[in-house]
Amino acid sequence: MERSRTIPVGLVLERRKIDNPWQDHRWNAVSVIVGAPDVEEWTLLDKGPGFERYHAATVPLTLYRKETESYKVNLSGQPSVYVVMRSDDDPDSPYEVYPFLATASAYEAQDYLDSGEEIVESVAMPEGLIAWVQDFCDTHHEDEVFIKRKRSDHRREQEKFARRPRVSDGGRAGSGRRRLD
Repeated sequence: MERSRTIPVGLVLERRKIDNPWQDHRWNAVSVIVGAPDVEEWTLLDKGPGFERYHAATVPLTLYRKETESYKVNLSGQPSVYVVMRSDDDPDSPYEVYPFLATASAYEAQDYLDSGEEIVESVAMPEGLIAWVQDFCDTHHEDEVFIKRKRSDHRREQEKFARRPRVSDGGRAGSGRRRLD
């Protein structure tokens, strides 16, 4: 039985001018290209007034059979692919960010958001990719059975602590301490 499925996805990032006194542009993930070829360098796809769109990277989108609950959560709302980016600290790099991960797992995306070091953006999942993820979930998802734990009888628990502790004087009978028995 397969444990995972992988498909390459191209990540399209957009650089858009913004009206801000501290920065003149912002990077956003805008779409994914299912089955995209590998790219060595960022490829300009579109340019217009105030924006540029690049095919920034092609990364594997992998589904794991133990994470189907998260994929089902994603598919139940607005199905998304989560693109995870990091700041590029290389002074020679022409871009301030670089994408390194695409995931369909809402829980994994939340983990990256919680760290605060990465930028996580969701883009609409294409129809073909929705069908691919749904098929994987239909094949591998197993509902976990909730087992309620049996409660212990509280009266028996109280009996364990109801007795007075035995205190010994350590063999010193004439020490003046009272002995409790």
